[in-house]
Amino acid sequence: MKFRLQLTTILILSYTFFSGNTYSATINKVALQEDLTEIISKIKHRYVYLERKKIDLQCIKNKYSKKIDAIKSSDQSILFFENILNEFYDNHVHLNTNTDASYRLSSPLYVQNLNGKEIITSVWQSQINNLNENIIGAEVLTFNQRSFNQAIEEFNLECADKDDPVVKEWIANKVLSGRYDQTRVLQLKLISGKKITLDIDELKLAKSNTLLSYHQSKNIGVIRINDSLGQNALIAQFDQALASLKDSKGIIIDLRNTNSGGNTYVARGIMGRFINKNLAYQKHAFTENYSGNMPVKRSWIETVSPRGTQYKGPVVILVGRWTGSMGEGMAIGFDAMGRAEIIGSKMSRLAGSVQGFPFNNSHFGFLLSTEELFHINGIAREKYIPANFVQSNDNTKDLVFQTAVNSIAAKTI
Repeated sequence: MKFRLQLTTILILSYTFFSGNTYSATINKVALQEDLTEIISKIKHRYVYLERKKIDLQCIKNKYSKKIDAIKSSDQSILFFENILNEFYDNHVHLNTNTDASYRLSSPLYVQNLNGKEIITSVWQSQINNLNENIIGAEVLTFNQRSFNQAIEEFNLECADKDDPVVKEWIANKVLSGRYDQTRVLQLKLISGKKITLDIDELKLAKSNTLLSYHQSKNIGVIRINDSLGQNALIAQFDQALASLKDSKGIIIDLRNTNSGGNTYVARGIMGRFINKNLAYQKHAFTENYSGNMPVKRSWIETVSPRGTQYKGPVVILVGRWTGSMGEGMAIGFDAMGRAEIIGSKMSRLAGSVQGFPFNNSHFGFLLSTEELFHINGIAREKYIPANFVQSNDNTKDLVFQTAVNSIAAKTI
């Protein structure tokens, strides 16, 4: 059995999931039932978005308790709990392990239902190297030679309302994400009416062995974060990049490849290079409830402190659908501090700050959002939209980057 670790790591300092037992070849049904009870309890008491999800936990307990007798292997037990967390249609909520039959957390394409059709509205163009045809606006007709709408309808959720537009959009993109051990071949109908076949797994995503990359073009510095906001060593490398670009007339920080999130230590370390006094960058909120006592709401504003020599020139932050978790936190932080212009589209919309929890009877654990996060103006982070909203309609051109270049040029004439 292969495991691919899927961690989205905003505000996780370091979690190792310990347990006294693991599921053996002979599945312990009592242990499974205990862990089912445990995950439902943790969701009830710690998942900060439970009320707005409107998921009946009794439904989950009843439906999934009946499935336990059919579980025959460790892989099936993992998929069992994975399916439970899927009921909350929240990519920030997932196991800390998976199997070959697990769904990925995301796809390099994003679809939305427009006028009753499933339409590709975003493409991870900053990462894809070999997509030369514009597929934005294309209708997804089939997935692995089956009707895409049928695949959405057949996605297994027991308790969530699959007719809810938000749930349905999540399912559509989960289907596109696909299982690790299955193909992802689409038939698309382009805006022109032309039909093409696209194998998602044939798309070549840019890979980098460095935490960031940087260059200077026309006296504008460009720093691209390579999905490394959870790597503490990024701060020192960012300092080196900024030192090389210190005389540029403006800086573009590209956060469109931060899909895995990160931590606030790194984010504050980077943001601190652009300010000369303490500034607020985000708000936290959650409800404390100890041992059945009265729940009490708690909230606070987190600040960034100056660090090192301040870069004083104009700054632009690039964001998109694959700006996730701490990448989203940095975007709202730079915006809140008034220290950068944010350019791009909606982001990953991963809600809140996650915390890891172990199971008592198995070798893996799960992540739940336990704090809400807000822009200091009160907008929930997952609902933030850049003031300079740019939704590209052509994935063969980088309109977001060009808009940023034009913005800096206009500021430095």
